[in-house]
Amino acid sequence: MPAVSDLSPLAALSASLSGLVAATAPSLASVHSHRSVSSGFVWKPGLIVTADEALAEEGAMAVTLASGQCLAASVVGRDPTTDIALLRVATSDLKPVVLEASAPGTGALVVAVGGREGQAVAALGVIVRSGPAWRSMRGGEIDARIELDLALRSHAEGGVAIDAGGHPFGMTVFGPRRRVLVIPAATIARVATQLEAYGKVARGYLGLALQPVRLDRQDGMGAMVMSVDADGPGAKAGIQQGDVIQGWRGQPIRSLNEVLRALGPASVGTTVPVALSRGGETRAVDLVVGERPDR
Repeated sequence: MPAVSDLSPLAALSASLSGLVAATAPSLASVHSHRSVSSGFVWKPGLIVTADEALAEEGAMAVTLASGQCLAASVVGRDPTTDIALLRVATSDLKPVVLEASAPGTGALVVAVGGREGQAVAALGVIVRSGPAWRSMRGGEIDARIELDLALRSHAEGGVAIDAGGHPFGMTVFGPRRRVLVIPAATIARVATQLEAYGKVARGYLGLALQPVRLDRQDGMGAMVMSVDADGPGAKAGIQQGDVIQGWRGQPIRSLNEVLRALGPASVGTTVPVALSRGGETRAVDLVVGERPDR
Protein backbone atom coordinates (compact mmCIF):
# COMPACT_ATOMS: atom_id res chain seq x y z
CA MET A 1 0.00 0.00 0.00
CA PRO A 2 1.50 3.40 -0.91
CA ALA A 3 2.36 5.89 1.81
CA VAL A 4 -0.26 8.54 2.50
CA SER A 5 2.15 11.20 1.20
CA ASP A 6 2.20 9.43 -2.22
CA LEU A 7 -1.58 9.49 -2.62
CA SER A 8 -3.76 12.09 -4.27
CA PRO A 9 -5.30 14.60 -1.80
CA LEU A 10 -8.68 12.85 -1.93
CA ALA A 11 -7.18 9.39 -1.51
CA ALA A 12 -5.02 10.68 1.35
CA LEU A 13 -8.10 12.10 3.08
CA SER A 14 -9.93 8.80 2.59
CA ALA A 15 -7.02 6.82 4.02
CA SER A 16 -6.77 9.17 7.01
CA LEU A 17 -10.46 8.89 7.81
CA SER A 18 -10.31 5.11 7.59
CA GLY A 19 -7.38 5.18 9.98
CA LEU A 20 -9.32 7.27 12.50
CA VAL A 21 -12.19 4.79 12.47
CA ALA A 22 -9.90 1.78 12.77
CA ALA A 23 -8.06 3.29 15.74
CA THR A 24 -11.31 3.89 17.65
CA ALA A 25 -13.18 0.71 16.70
CA PRO A 26 -11.73 -1.56 19.46
CA SER A 27 -13.26 0.71 22.12
CA LEU A 28 -16.79 0.70 20.66
CA ALA A 29 -19.72 -1.57 21.40
CA SER A 30 -23.15 -2.37 20.04
CA VAL A 31 -25.74 -1.99 22.81
CA HIS A 32 -28.87 -4.16 22.83
CA SER A 33 -31.93 -3.50 24.95
CA HIS A 34 -35.58 -4.43 24.44
CA ARG A 35 -36.32 -3.82 20.73
CA SER A 36 -33.52 -1.28 20.56
CA VAL A 37 -29.98 -1.31 19.19
CA SER A 38 -27.58 1.59 19.73
CA SER A 39 -23.89 2.17 20.29
CA GLY A 40 -21.64 2.79 23.26
CA PHE A 41 -17.98 3.24 24.07
CA VAL A 42 -15.66 2.06 26.80
CA TRP A 43 -15.32 4.80 29.41
CA LYS A 44 -13.38 2.76 31.97
CA PRO A 45 -12.48 -0.94 32.06
CA GLY A 46 -15.78 -2.77 32.53
CA LEU A 47 -17.86 0.41 32.12
CA ILE A 48 -19.58 1.56 28.92
CA VAL A 49 -21.18 4.93 28.28
CA THR A 50 -24.17 5.04 25.95
CA ALA A 51 -27.13 7.26 25.08
CA ASP A 52 -29.85 6.99 27.71
CA GLU A 53 -32.66 7.82 25.29
CA ALA A 54 -31.77 4.82 23.11
CA LEU A 55 -32.12 2.35 26.00
CA ALA A 56 -35.34 0.56 26.86
CA GLU A 57 -36.83 1.36 30.25
CA GLU A 58 -36.70 -2.27 31.37
CA GLY A 59 -35.64 -5.74 30.30
CA ALA A 60 -32.32 -7.47 29.75
CA MET A 61 -29.42 -5.61 28.16
CA ALA A 62 -26.30 -6.82 26.38
CA VAL A 63 -23.35 -5.43 24.45
CA THR A 64 -21.45 -6.81 21.50
CA LEU A 65 -17.80 -5.83 21.61
CA ALA A 66 -15.51 -5.14 18.67
CA SER A 67 -14.16 -8.68 19.05
CA GLY A 68 -17.66 -10.02 18.37
CA GLN A 69 -18.05 -11.22 21.96
CA CYS A 70 -21.54 -10.67 23.38
CA LEU A 71 -21.81 -9.93 27.10
CA ALA A 72 -24.69 -9.29 29.46
CA ALA A 73 -24.80 -5.71 30.69
CA SER A 74 -26.29 -4.15 33.80
CA VAL A 75 -27.28 -0.53 34.32
CA VAL A 76 -25.04 1.35 36.74
CA GLY A 77 -27.05 4.54 36.41
CA ARG A 78 -28.98 6.75 34.00
CA ASP A 79 -29.37 10.50 33.66
CA PRO A 80 -32.12 11.38 31.16
CA THR A 81 -31.45 15.11 31.55
CA THR A 82 -28.05 14.81 29.86
CA ASP A 83 -28.84 11.64 27.84
CA ILE A 84 -26.02 9.70 29.50
CA ALA A 85 -26.28 6.12 30.75
CA LEU A 86 -23.55 3.95 32.26
CA LEU A 87 -23.47 0.16 31.81
CA ARG A 88 -21.31 -2.48 33.45
CA VAL A 89 -19.99 -5.60 31.75
CA ALA A 90 -18.09 -8.48 33.34
CA THR A 91 -14.73 -7.85 31.72
CA SER A 92 -11.94 -5.39 32.32
CA ASP A 93 -9.97 -6.26 29.18
CA LEU A 94 -11.24 -3.27 27.23
CA LYS A 95 -9.44 -0.18 26.00
CA PRO A 96 -11.16 3.03 27.15
CA VAL A 97 -11.77 5.96 24.83
CA VAL A 98 -9.76 9.00 25.91
CA LEU A 99 -11.97 12.02 25.28
CA GLU A 100 -10.46 15.36 24.31
CA ALA A 101 -11.53 18.18 26.62
CA SER A 102 -11.85 20.76 23.83
CA ALA A 103 -14.04 20.48 20.75
CA PRO A 104 -13.26 21.73 17.23
CA GLY A 105 -15.00 24.85 15.99
CA THR A 106 -17.77 25.46 13.52
CA GLY A 107 -16.98 24.14 10.04
CA ALA A 108 -14.53 21.49 11.21
CA LEU A 109 -14.72 17.98 9.78
CA VAL A 110 -16.05 15.30 12.14
CA VAL A 111 -16.38 11.53 11.93
CA ALA A 112 -19.13 9.89 13.97
CA VAL A 113 -18.25 6.27 14.79
CA GLY A 114 -20.51 3.66 16.34
CA GLY A 115 -20.63 -0.10 16.72
CA ARG A 116 -22.83 -2.61 14.91
CA GLU A 117 -22.54 -6.28 15.88
CA GLY A 118 -18.77 -6.11 16.31
CA GLN A 119 -18.20 -3.90 13.28
CA ALA A 120 -17.56 -0.16 13.21
CA VAL A 121 -20.02 2.14 11.41
CA ALA A 122 -19.06 5.68 10.45
CA ALA A 123 -20.48 8.90 9.04
CA LEU A 124 -18.64 12.02 7.87
CA GLY A 125 -19.90 15.54 8.45
CA VAL A 126 -19.10 18.99 9.77
CA ILE A 127 -19.80 20.96 12.92
CA VAL A 128 -22.56 23.42 12.05
CA ARG A 129 -22.66 25.00 15.49
CA SER A 130 -20.19 25.13 18.35
CA GLY A 131 -21.51 27.26 21.15
CA PRO A 132 -21.58 27.77 24.93
CA ALA A 133 -23.16 25.67 27.66
CA TRP A 134 -26.89 25.09 27.45
CA ARG A 135 -29.75 23.44 29.30
CA SER A 136 -31.55 20.46 27.78
CA MET A 137 -35.33 20.26 27.55
CA ARG A 138 -35.22 17.91 30.56
CA GLY A 139 -33.13 20.32 32.61
CA GLY A 140 -29.63 18.88 32.20
CA GLU A 141 -26.58 21.12 32.05
CA ILE A 142 -24.60 20.42 28.86
CA ASP A 143 -21.17 22.05 28.82
CA ALA A 144 -21.19 23.04 25.13
CA ARG A 145 -23.74 23.18 22.31
CA ILE A 146 -22.25 21.15 19.45
CA GLU A 147 -24.44 20.36 16.44
CA LEU A 148 -23.34 18.16 13.53
CA ASP A 149 -24.44 18.00 9.92
CA LEU A 150 -24.24 14.30 9.12
CA ALA A 151 -26.49 11.30 8.56
CA LEU A 152 -26.41 9.36 11.82
CA ARG A 153 -28.11 5.97 11.81
CA SER A 154 -30.12 5.03 14.86
CA HIS A 155 -27.82 2.14 15.77
CA ALA A 156 -24.86 4.58 15.82
CA GLU A 157 -26.40 6.82 18.50
CA GLY A 158 -24.24 6.65 21.59
CA GLY A 159 -21.00 6.36 19.62
CA VAL A 160 -18.20 8.92 19.56
CA ALA A 161 -17.46 12.04 17.54
CA ILE A 162 -13.84 12.29 16.34
CA ASP A 163 -12.09 15.41 15.05
CA ALA A 164 -9.76 15.53 12.06
CA GLY A 165 -6.77 14.97 14.31
CA GLY A 166 -8.16 11.64 15.50
CA HIS A 167 -9.28 12.89 18.93
CA PRO A 168 -12.67 11.72 20.24
CA PHE A 169 -14.39 14.67 21.93
CA GLY A 170 -17.88 13.49 22.88
CA MET A 171 -20.86 11.20 22.35
CA THR A 172 -23.24 11.53 19.40
CA VAL A 173 -26.96 11.64 20.23
CA PHE A 174 -30.19 12.71 18.62
CA GLY A 175 -31.62 16.02 19.79
CA PRO A 176 -34.93 17.72 19.02
CA ARG A 177 -36.14 17.13 15.43
CA ARG A 178 -33.46 14.43 15.05
CA ARG A 179 -30.65 16.95 15.00
CA VAL A 180 -27.33 15.24 15.70
CA LEU A 181 -25.75 16.65 18.84
CA VAL A 182 -22.55 15.90 20.72
CA ILE A 183 -22.54 15.47 24.49
CA PRO A 184 -19.06 16.88 25.22
CA ALA A 185 -16.27 15.29 27.22
CA ALA A 186 -16.72 17.58 30.25
CA THR A 187 -20.39 16.63 30.62
CA ILE A 188 -19.64 12.92 30.26
CA ALA A 189 -16.85 13.05 32.84
CA ARG A 190 -19.03 14.90 35.36
CA VAL A 191 -22.18 12.81 34.92
CA ALA A 192 -20.61 9.37 34.45
CA THR A 193 -18.50 9.88 37.56
CA GLN A 194 -21.65 10.56 39.61
CA LEU A 195 -23.44 7.60 38.04
CA GLU A 196 -20.53 5.30 38.90
CA ALA A 197 -20.47 6.53 42.50
CA TYR A 198 -24.17 6.95 43.28
CA GLY A 199 -26.17 5.34 40.45
CA LYS A 200 -27.86 8.65 39.67
CA VAL A 201 -27.30 12.38 39.43
CA ALA A 202 -28.92 14.27 42.28
CA ARG A 203 -31.06 17.24 41.19
CA GLY A 204 -32.49 20.02 43.29
CA TYR A 205 -36.21 19.88 44.03
CA LEU A 206 -38.57 22.58 45.30
CA GLY A 207 -41.85 20.70 45.22
CA LEU A 208 -43.40 23.64 43.41
CA ALA A 209 -45.01 24.02 40.00
CA LEU A 210 -44.01 27.48 38.80
CA GLN A 211 -45.29 29.75 36.04
CA PRO A 212 -43.42 32.90 34.92
CA VAL A 213 -45.34 36.15 35.44
CA ARG A 214 -44.70 39.81 34.67
CA LEU A 215 -44.40 42.09 37.70
CA ASP A 216 -44.97 45.82 38.06
CA ARG A 217 -41.35 46.79 38.44
CA GLN A 218 -38.53 47.61 36.12
CA ASP A 219 -36.92 44.19 35.98
CA GLY A 220 -40.44 42.84 36.04
CA MET A 221 -40.26 39.00 36.32
CA GLY A 222 -41.47 36.58 38.95
CA ALA A 223 -42.62 32.97 39.33
CA MET A 224 -46.19 32.20 40.40
CA VAL A 225 -46.73 29.05 42.44
CA MET A 226 -49.37 27.03 40.58
CA SER A 227 -49.30 23.98 42.86
CA VAL A 228 -47.43 22.72 45.92
CA ASP A 229 -46.28 19.19 46.74
CA ALA A 230 -47.65 18.72 50.25
CA ASP A 231 -44.52 16.82 51.31
CA GLY A 232 -42.02 18.93 49.37
CA PRO A 233 -39.48 21.55 50.43
CA GLY A 234 -41.68 24.44 49.34
CA ALA A 235 -44.56 23.35 51.60
CA LYS A 236 -42.17 22.88 54.52
CA ALA A 237 -40.97 26.47 54.01
CA GLY A 238 -44.58 27.71 54.17
CA ILE A 239 -44.98 28.55 50.47
CA GLN A 240 -48.56 28.37 49.25
CA GLN A 241 -50.37 28.10 45.94
CA GLY A 242 -50.85 31.58 44.49
CA ASP A 243 -47.68 33.01 46.02
CA VAL A 244 -45.43 34.90 43.62
CA ILE A 245 -41.70 34.37 44.09
CA GLN A 246 -39.91 37.65 43.40
CA GLY A 247 -36.42 37.11 44.76
CA TRP A 248 -33.96 34.21 44.96
CA ARG A 249 -30.84 34.38 47.15
CA GLY A 250 -31.31 38.11 47.62
CA GLN A 251 -31.52 38.88 43.91
CA PRO A 252 -34.53 39.69 41.70
CA ILE A 253 -35.67 36.88 39.42
CA ARG A 254 -34.85 37.69 35.80
CA SER A 255 -36.33 34.47 34.39
CA LEU A 256 -37.76 31.17 35.57
CA ASN A 257 -34.93 29.34 33.78
CA GLU A 258 -32.52 31.15 36.06
CA VAL A 259 -34.14 29.48 39.06
CA LEU A 260 -34.22 26.07 37.37
CA ARG A 261 -30.54 26.32 36.41
CA ALA A 262 -29.73 26.87 40.09
CA LEU A 263 -31.12 23.43 40.99
CA GLY A 264 -28.07 21.41 40.00
CA PRO A 265 -26.49 18.64 42.11
CA ALA A 266 -24.67 21.11 44.36
CA SER A 267 -27.94 22.79 45.35
CA VAL A 268 -29.33 19.78 47.27
CA GLY A 269 -29.42 20.53 50.99
CA THR A 270 -28.64 24.24 50.65
CA THR A 271 -30.82 26.91 52.23
CA VAL A 272 -32.12 29.59 49.87
CA PRO A 273 -33.59 32.90 51.05
CA VAL A 274 -36.76 33.45 48.99
CA ALA A 275 -38.72 36.70 48.72
CA LEU A 276 -42.35 36.26 47.78
CA SER A 277 -45.58 38.19 47.52
CA ARG A 278 -48.84 36.95 49.04
CA GLY A 279 -52.01 39.00 48.93
CA GLY A 280 -50.05 42.17 48.25
CA GLU A 281 -47.68 41.63 51.18
CA THR A 282 -44.00 40.81 50.84
CA ARG A 283 -42.69 37.89 52.84
CA ALA A 284 -39.30 36.25 53.32
CA VAL A 285 -38.85 32.52 53.82
CA ASP A 286 -35.90 30.14 53.94
CA LEU A 287 -36.30 27.17 51.62
CA VAL A 288 -34.09 24.08 52.00
CA VAL A 289 -33.62 22.56 48.53
CA GLY A 290 -34.48 18.87 48.48
CA GLU A 291 -33.42 16.06 46.19
CA ARG A 292 -35.68 15.36 43.23
CA PRO A 293 -37.49 12.07 43.93
CA ASP A 294 -37.31 9.13 41.55
CA ARG A 295 -40.63 8.85 39.75
